[in-house]
Amino acid sequence: MRIRTARRCDLPLLQDIERAAGEPFRTLGMSAVADDDPPPLALLDDYRRAGRAWVATDAEDRPVAYLIADQVDGAAHIEQVSVHPSVARRGLGSTLIDHLAGWAGEHGLGALTLTTFSHVPWNAPYYARLGFRALDDSELTDGLRKIRAQEAEHGLDHWPRVCMRRELPGTGHIRQLTGADRQQ
Repeated sequence: MRIRTARRCDLPLLQDIERAAGEPFRTLGMSAVADDDPPPLALLDDYRRAGRAWVATDAEDRPVAYLIADQVDGAAHIEQVSVHPSVARRGLGSTLIDHLAGWAGEHGLGALTLTTFSHVPWNAPYYARLGFRALDDSELTDGLRKIRAQEAEHGLDHWPRVCMRRELPGTGHIRQLTGADRQQ
């Protein structure tokens, strides 16, 4: 498997991956999620041009998973990570997330954040296994509150959702406080 930045020619394939990745939601009675349209090509291209879209490719360099991210309140926010079901459970999602963690560190960001369904096995429980923790309302930043409001407008609050955060090694509040303490 190879991780690389997305190319313009990959973008329709990312939409296909998104559609396929949505299908398992039907088994949980979440057909509206399965039926939701993938991100428009123009939006995917915005992420690509900004350098915040990555793909995991197969042996023929064809994308089989992807991740797009934003910068939100000092963190790299996972806007979407999707893996085609035909290659699920092979570590592609976690590898893409680890790739984002490296990118975030290079860009001085202290954490990864995301929003997800709290009771879907391949959502919040999966991210918890990858080191993310659920945030309570008092921990939400303005940017995360805005994202949650947009999700609610889109109807995603029909099912329980949660914001999650994973601190990056060598960054975050602990290191910042330690560094500040040394300066005193």
